[in-house]
Amino acid sequence: MLDGHELIDAHVHVPLLGSLKPAWIQWARDFGPSGILEEIWDADGAPVPARLDELFEEQGVDVALLLCEYSPKATGIQRFEDLLPLVEHNPVRFHPIANVNPHLHFPLAAEVTRQLDLGAAALKLHPVHGGFRCDDASLYPAYQVLAERGVPLVVHCGTSSFPGSMNELADPEFLLPVVRDFPGLDVVLAHGGRGWWYDKASFLAQSQEHVWIELSGLPPKRLPTYFAGSDLGRLSRRWIFGTDWPGVPSTSQNARDVVALGLDDDVAAAVLGGNARRVYALGGTVGVGG
Repeated sequence: MLDGHELIDAHVHVPLLGSLKPAWIQWARDFGPSGILEEIWDADGAPVPARLDELFEEQGVDVALLLCEYSPKATGIQRFEDLLPLVEHNPVRFHPIANVNPHLHFPLAAEVTRQLDLGAAALKLHPVHGGFRCDDASLYPAYQVLAERGVPLVVHCGTSSFPGSMNELADPEFLLPVVRDFPGLDVVLAHGGRGWWYDKASFLAQSQEHVWIELSGLPPKRLPTYFAGSDLGRLSRRWIFGTDWPGVPSTSQNARDVVALGLDDDVAAAVLGGNARRVYALGGTVGVGG
């Protein structure tokens, strides 16, 4: 808990370092806490579950949603199975998120089902790093699996600085057919339209009951500027807290900075944890890992 609120970080990266492109390592060093790679990862580049668990306990993080990624041209191959030792260490705090790339996985529905059966709380798509559009018909079987199982879709919706990124594919407009064709599917816009699309992401989240903005990679103090065209009091009800860890100095400080924007207590509780618990397939009840 953090200041009396459940804290769910919906956007956490804990890959095997040897699976990554050098740009990812440099990003973590540039934007994360000093020495974080040496603190959490061992000499072979594997995350140490007990160290990560202790760090998130200190930061007040009740639940961390762990991302994998199959993007060999941009960040590398971060396998879903590499997350499972963390989940096994503390299945209350750590929950994995599935990932597929239509250029690598076939049939998509079978791979999505496999990862969901291993405990994935959502499916994330990364069009910018993977090189595809989210309205591609080949992805519809994956969306159908999500809709049938009540599991949300998370989409990277914002620019990326990693070499090889295809930023033009992050436009939230490409999700309009998905939202229309799967009206009960929760869709989470990771990074909230970062770069060119804040207004589009904001409009989509406020006009569609099942669309949410996830705050990873967005400095909280700049949110009023990024979403200057929106009523922040109304829009904040559609927010889900996330950091893009380890590319953030402090999870707890980010959370407090979001609340400090003037959120009412009920809205703060929803942003920091309640919305994520409503949307993601976490199971069980509120709890803190040990």
